Amino acid sequence: MSTENEGNAVPPAPSAPPVPVASPDVSPQGAAPEGNAQGAPRPPMAQGNPAAPPAAPASDQPPTAHGAAPAGQGATPAGQGAAPAGPAPDGSWPPPPPATPSHSSYGSYGDGAAYGGGGPSYGGDAGGPGTGWGASWQQPAPKPRAGRGGLVAAVLVAALVAGGLGGGLGYTLAKDRDDRGSTTVSAPDSATQVKRAPGTIANVAAKALPSTVTIQAESSDGEGGTGTGFVFDTQGHIVTNNHVVAEAVDGGRLTATFPSGKKYDAEVVGHAQGYDVAVIKLKNAPSDLRPLALGDSDKVAVGDETIAIGAPFGLSNTVTTGIISAKDRPVASSDGSSSSKASYMSALQTDASINPGNSGGPLLDASGAVIGINSAIQSTGSGGFGSGQSGSIGLGFAIPINQAKYVAQQLIKTGKPVYAKIGASVSLEDSSDGAKITDQGTGGAAAVESGGPADKAGLKPGDVITKLDDHVIDSGPTLIGEIWTHEPGDKVTITYKRGGQEHTVDLTLGAREGDS
Repeated sequence: MSTENEGNAVPPAPSAPPVPVASPDVSPQGAAPEGNAQGAPRPPMAQGNPAAPPAAPASDQPPTAHGAAPAGQGATPAGQGAAPAGPAPDGSWPPPPPATPSHSSYGSYGDGAAYGGGGPSYGGDAGGPGTGWGASWQQPAPKPRAGRGGLVAAVLVAALVAGGLGGGLGYTLAKDRDDRGSTTVSAPDSATQVKRAPGTIANVAAKALPSTVTIQAESSDGEGGTGTGFVFDTQGHIVTNNHVVAEAVDGGRLTATFPSGKKYDAEVVGHAQGYDVAVIKLKNAPSDLRPLALGDSDKVAVGDETIAIGAPFGLSNTVTTGIISAKDRPVASSDGSSSSKASYMSALQTDASINPGNSGGPLLDASGAVIGINSAIQSTGSGGFGSGQSGSIGLGFAIPINQAKYVAQQLIKTGKPVYAKIGASVSLEDSSDGAKITDQGTGGAAAVESGGPADKAGLKPGDVITKLDDHVIDSGPTLIGEIWTHEPGDKVTITYKRGGQEHTVDLTLGAREGDS
């Protein structure tokens, strides 16, 4: 299975004039129109009268006490009418008190009295019942009432001023004491102060990313996909998976894009379907390429940290982390097409998130060295090793770099892969007993190649190979993957069963050139 893939300044509040007498005998319809009523002049203020309140505010300035109608404004309780116009006032304010005091209501919250006539009601809905400022003069309330009203207004103003002062002072004090009394912790002023020591994921990623590329492969008929690769040498060679570039092998187009955004056309130098390894070369390669350091996959241990770089689902330059979950995991993968031949590997298993598009990208160790090439995933969406585009479930597989390095060098040298072999055909059926040598080879050929390594070691059809050196062999694909971790000419020890008896034999691996 391939891996494709948030106040305003408080307005000055007027000292409230005495509250006028409300008359219940006039219907609400008798209220003066909004604005200053014509023929009803505003009573003049007495000059130099120390007991007189200040002049009324401008008609468009709301009082400070929110929702309370200012005394002398002529406001009446909700539902009562406005007082009728009385005799013309004398030249002083307030006018002489009436012979019999009458009770009036202080402006109450929600009474809807309009302040300034035509302006929004203050403490109620605009246009609500009440008399506008400048309406015909009304009999004022007794002075004691006025004194009380003025006191109330003064208290309200004082409260508001004190509130504003207290709020402003509190904010200032809180701001001044922020560094001393706060329990929060501030981050450093500059991100450059963060030190990323060698071996941290951020440090490793920063060094490795510039040497990875996102590969776009397109066939002559427009088909294609996305994968990943990494710089192998300073000559411009990029190592990736065979299934990443397969569409562009015959007359297609390849491009490689670096994290910097620089894009280069590329060409396939060689590809090995069995190993699922390919090498491409950048056209007009830059002179400042930095190859990634290659590690030793044989020395990797289960639990070692891993870092994967790739373009999952086209998201280039993605870094994920995990550990080595297992080693020598036998994996047979293909792109799922009917014409595709399987690839075999004795893989490094990792739980680093690998998805379609990560294919061909480097699997790094904690030091930043390449220990494998991300190649396949187990996916529930595909029912096993297949071409389903489901995401990672934590089962990713990488070709060990020791094997991939040898293959890449052969492809650069000759353009063709070279496979190690024992010279015997084995069953690819699921098994747990071992790799059984078949009775007949592919296309009618002999199961055991005459004069080949197996033949020389005395192996025969029907023999079941259970070990190669110290590695347990449970099936044919496992045997093939294990053999391909070696190079032609390597000597190995084969353990097999024949007739219920176990035997051991040494043999020297042969060579097969090219995919067939």
